[in-house]
Amino acid sequence: MVGFLQIIIWLLCIYLIFKGVEIFQIAFVSDRQNVSRKLGIVLGVIMIIASIVTAGAGVFMTELQAYQMSKSTNNIPNLR
Repeated sequence: MVGFLQIIIWLLCIYLIFKGVEIFQIAFVSDRQNVSRKLGIVLGVIMIIASIVTAGAGVFMTELQAYQMSKSTNNIPNLR
């Protein structure tokens, strides 16, 4: 069950990164040549950085949770 949760969170993290890149691409190909295009590009870069940080944190927290669950199930008495 934990493995399925890990896979779902990994897919969500990849999705977040793709959405950040998509926001950047939409702003980058905008035909406006004023402040809104520059603001869109800056927002796109911020979204890419934020999505990568969020994805990394999500993967780290998921792996930590899976490790702790695995460690707690290995403490069954008289198993060895």
